[in-house]
Amino acid sequence: MKSSLHNFRKGTIEQIAGPKPVNDNEAQLVICFGSKSMLSDESETKRITSKFPNADIVFCTTSGEIFNDNVVDNTIVATAIAFEKSSLKLAETNIADHANSYGAAQKLIQSLPKDELVNVMVISDGNRVNGSELIKGLNHGVDGKILVTGGLAGDGVDFKSTLVGLNSHPKEGQIVAIGFYGNQLQVSHGSMGGWETFGPEREVTKSSGNVLYEIDGKSALELYKTYLGDEARNLPSSALLFPLSMINDELSQPVVRTILSISENEGSMTFAGDIPTGSKVRFMKANFDKLTSAAGDAAQQTMGKNNIKPDLAILISCVGRKLILGPRTEEEVEAVRELYGDGTLLSGFYSYGEISPLKDELSCNFHNQTMTITSFHEL
Repeated sequence: MKSSLHNFRKGTIEQIAGPKPVNDNEAQLVICFGSKSMLSDESETKRITSKFPNADIVFCTTSGEIFNDNVVDNTIVATAIAFEKSSLKLAETNIADHANSYGAAQKLIQSLPKDELVNVMVISDGNRVNGSELIKGLNHGVDGKILVTGGLAGDGVDFKSTLVGLNSHPKEGQIVAIGFYGNQLQVSHGSMGGWETFGPEREVTKSSGNVLYEIDGKSALELYKTYLGDEARNLPSSALLFPLSMINDELSQPVVRTILSISENEGSMTFAGDIPTGSKVRFMKANFDKLTSAAGDAAQQTMGKNNIKPDLAILISCVGRKLILGPRTEEEVEAVRELYGDGTLLSGFYSYGEISPLKDELSCNFHNQTMTITSFHEL
């Protein structure tokens, strides 16, 4: 496979070529991760579509972009790809055209032929879509036989609206699926968190979908404020610093859930993924060293037992990790680079949710606060 990275800033473009560079005219797929201010500007999206005239182009807003070894803001990182032995098919839908996120996911999967399909990468609106329901629909559509990865678009730390698009100016509510095909294409996944749990295990006693009302029969919001202390006045953004670890009968391992919004009137919290009644939850906090080493562990997962280093790796990390790590954010990208070496291009973004199977599984899950990696190597 051929690949190159392009970092668009106002008036400038910086390029990094992969081991096999791709020229603009031969690019088959261009995945663009960019700030909402940049991708809202139609002149910027037109600049990209004119540069890559023969490519399918996916747009996704972020909470920060990953440009090879660097974490950048207020740019657009365009990953240009051309396969030599593999092929692509893409599909899109809008959540407004469906009763729920589950139905939207089913529509997407049904639009992709299954023969020789090795990976579906889903790039979704991060504000209007319920990540857990989206995953359920995706899993049902592939029946646990095809790797599904991806993430939810971001909006910095504003949580107001996100934009996604396919071959057109990006808009709210859009969901794009990229199907990768061919028996010469190796696609691997890795996903790790690195957070520490603290406090007692508690039970969700009242919830509805991704809205949490009560834990242990008490107001979940008031309990959360107790743990946040002075940071409670900065809700909901401060909740990114203290996510929840959740496990229930449907999960083999705990997953992380983080807050999107709160309602003081209802005393509720809305999460990026479902928090079913009866689930067991624990509060979590950050450990800098564990967060960065977890990114390296995710990279190691993608390499497998044979330590195959990919041609390209797409990193999707959570906005909460970026807030915690602050000026040390690039350390988690550096941990990935250390495992892969210089022969792998790194691209990606900071998201409102990550899509990946748990370790050693194929059925995908919806995650928050993880570093999730999808790696590509063409034989």
